[in-house]
Amino acid sequence: MFELELSMTDVVNFTPLKDRVLLKRIDSENKTPGGIIIPDTAKEKPVEGEVLAVGSGTLDDKGNLRPLELKVGDRVLFSKWGGNEVKINGEDYVIMKESDILGILK
Repeated sequence: MFELELSMTDVVNFTPLKDRVLLKRIDSENKTPGGIIIPDTAKEKPVEGEVLAVGSGTLDDKGNLRPLELKVGDRVLFSKWGGNEVKINGEDYVIMKESDILGILK
């Protein structure tokens, strides 16, 4: 995990390169549907996140820029172990390629 000292405005001004996106994990519920409380030590990593920043896109075979399908504010699902975790001012974020994201939640 990388650790950076940036202000919150720096996070907003952070632009990932090419086909990468910056995500904030969204924590899941602390209870099961049956009402059992799950302790933090037993929880799995969240696989849902919110897109905070997107890169410019990738070049196609003809050299044209193909922008990313994702946009800031999208809620997405991604693999549990995908991406690179970074810590900015004590907050955990994930940087990953758009192709590693499984889908957009509507």
